Amino acid sequence: MKPYPPLGILYICAHLRRKGVQVQVFDSTFSYRQELFDVIRKGPPSVLGVYANLMTRPNVVDILRCAKDAHWQTIVGGPEPGAYIQQYLDAGADFVVIGEGEITLEELLPVLHGESQQPPEEIAGIAFRSPSGNIIQTRPRDQIRDINAQPWPAREAIDIDRYVSVWREHHGTGSVSLITARGCPYHCRWCSHEVFGKTHRRRTPASVADELAWLVGRYRPDMAWMADDVFTIHHGWLFQYASELKQRRLKLPFECISRADRLNSQVVQTLAEMGCFRLWIGSESGSQRILDAMERGVTVDEVQAAVGLCRSNGIQTGMFLMWGYEGEELDDVEATIQHVKKTDPDIFFTTVAYPIQGTPYSSRVAERVERVKPWSVSSDRDVRIRGRHSRRFYGLADQLLRSEVELERIRRKSGAESAVIAELQNKVADLRTGLQASSAEVEA
Repeated sequence: MKPYPPLGILYICAHLRRKGVQVQVFDSTFSYRQELFDVIRKGPPSVLGVYANLMTRPNVVDILRCAKDAHWQTIVGGPEPGAYIQQYLDAGADFVVIGEGEITLEELLPVLHGESQQPPEEIAGIAFRSPSGNIIQTRPRDQIRDINAQPWPAREAIDIDRYVSVWREHHGTGSVSLITARGCPYHCRWCSHEVFGKTHRRRTPASVADELAWLVGRYRPDMAWMADDVFTIHHGWLFQYASELKQRRLKLPFECISRADRLNSQVVQTLAEMGCFRLWIGSESGSQRILDAMERGVTVDEVQAAVGLCRSNGIQTGMFLMWGYEGEELDDVEATIQHVKKTDPDIFFTTVAYPIQGTPYSSRVAERVERVKPWSVSSDRDVRIRGRHSRRFYGLADQLLRSEVELERIRRKSGAESAVIAELQNKVADLRTGLQASSAEVEA
């Protein structure tokens, strides 16, 4: 129960409305599928645009099918469709938008409404089928250079107050979200750059401060989520933004994501003064060999130092970890366990590596990937990679990590009961034996 609104859709809505296009947003967060289907079937048919990512694919396919049955023209965009053009066209999309959607839709919608005679072939950043059935993919769409000139997301098009109230009801704090930049210039081999490419375009500090002030005045939140890929990527910008907030006496607690190599004592101190209460870091592994294979561009020591800096400045840390990257073995798993024990983040989440279509990692393992479900009812997570350690192996690795961390934390507390420690020690020993025994199991 920590929902955030679809800022991407709301950015597109705001852009099109500025251009005089009538746009309605159906926000599915608090709605039932049947409500959307009823809207589609009631009509009248027009143009339906749907955002898709790897986790929403099955729902998007059903929505497209319903819309085509009701004679709507359909467009699909987001981080996944550009990597599965044929599949989404087969599923019922008339057009796939590749990359940022604002300018593309500004040019495409007049064509679909019969207001422009421009051939679709001349519109950059789309794919569609010709009358003969061939797939046509147009030239890439240039990125929007000045995102500062773009209107803020059209939050009033949906019920943001409900998002804030759900947060407050379940967690005691109402939260809002905003972004200060688009894109990530780093090269992590498992990460998708489908929408923004490897760019980094930033708004001015004053523009972001204006938006934050408006959010505080309009929705009265208790905290904010800064939804950038890497919030602290540009230190000069960060210091200017902090100064802007200070001049306005504007301070709202927030959490954000960063990289260990973009943190230092001055940056972390500035974050604390601005009100950052939690910072998330993509650690991924405690094995430097695996980090290098991922092309993460960070070191284990940098991650540990970054978490220590945050702790000394009163900022909680969250850590993302990934099992199963190509080449990971028992020694690498053990290195990750020792890394998390030593670093001791406040929260950590784990996943098993999965090949997102279009990424270097996906290309690396493509010949060994098998889907366990049909494409239309699955995601890129639902695959088997032949020759990789078994799911049982990674399940045991995860249990061992959590048990080892729990044991380490109990040992640090004075007055811990010896019986509790002994029980955990036995559990750790059993898990380590099981992990060792399962290390020979691979996915067939």
